[in-house]
Amino acid sequence: MGDIEAPDSSRPRPGVLLSVLPSKEFATSRKGMLLIAEVGLSFISFVCFAASAAASFVTVPLVEFLAAIFMLFAYSTKFNERFKGFAWPLMDFMRCVTASIIYFIISIMAVSKYPDGSSKAAGIFGFIATIVFALDFYLIFNELAAFLKQGGEANEEPSGPRDDFSDSDSD
Repeated sequence: MGDIEAPDSSRPRPGVLLSVLPSKEFATSRKGMLLIAEVGLSFISFVCFAASAAASFVTVPLVEFLAAIFMLFAYSTKFNERFKGFAWPLMDFMRCVTASIIYFIISIMAVSKYPDGSSKAAGIFGFIATIVFALDFYLIFNELAAFLKQGGEANEEPSGPRDDFSDSDSD
């Protein structure tokens, strides 16, 4: 009858795990699927590198796994909208560019230099991760370019085309 200690049985309480997972809307979006793929591939690459003779490369998948988990959490909980001081799209773009370059390099080294099967598997998953990270930075780049193009057109004066001081250089 209104006891504070008595749980309300009419609605189920979400578990702690469900409160941490991204929402269904975000998980089914393009960005959500890319981030989930990046997390999964980074984790699989981490496990493969840890079990291989190329264990010295284990740091890259671990760092990228943690960075992708953070970005997944930030975008799914709208953490990025609360902190406007950071350039979130630029940070995400730089994360994806560096990840794709470094994954490509260590995957080539793992496949060509180490003969064991787990190194080869780590290299293959690294190549797949390279493609996913490259696709993500391509899409982010297109969104940033469209945003800057739209912002540049909105800031120009409607008085006509500018001459960019080409006449003053010829004097």
